Amino acid sequence: MAQSMPSIDAWLAEAKADPSFRACGMYLVHNGTVRETPKAEVRGIETDGVQPGSKVGSMVFSYDRAKVDAAVDEARRLPGIGYVRVWLNEGELSVGDDIMLVLIGGDIRPRVIDALQQLVGTIKNKCVSEVERPA
Repeated sequence: MAQSMPSIDAWLAEAKADPSFRACGMYLVHNGTVRETPKAEVRGIETDGVQPGSKVGSMVFSYDRAKVDAAVDEARRLPGIGYVRVWLNEGELSVGDDIMLVLIGGDIRPRVIDALQQLVGTIKNKCVSEVERPA
């Protein structure tokens, strides 16, 4: 069963109360959601899921907590990164449901953008299972 996503406002308030805030010049948030367009169509790759031209009705989403924790630890060690927090949903998710929330704080924009892209990419490619179901 899908969970409720945490409050982005609350997360930002907690990040700015963390001792790392003194070194953070920006925070970026990624909020991934279930989309109607299949992965095979938007990414142009073959999948076992819903095929191009069809619509996604739901997704079964799960993750490996140890792999996610390792990815977060790696992101925290990147140069200039002072704050990292991740929430992942799980279960049967409908189109529009939240899949993940990632917050990264760091010293300068290029480092924070790169860290966010790296962390979300690692989570999506190595830590989660997404099984699309047709509408």
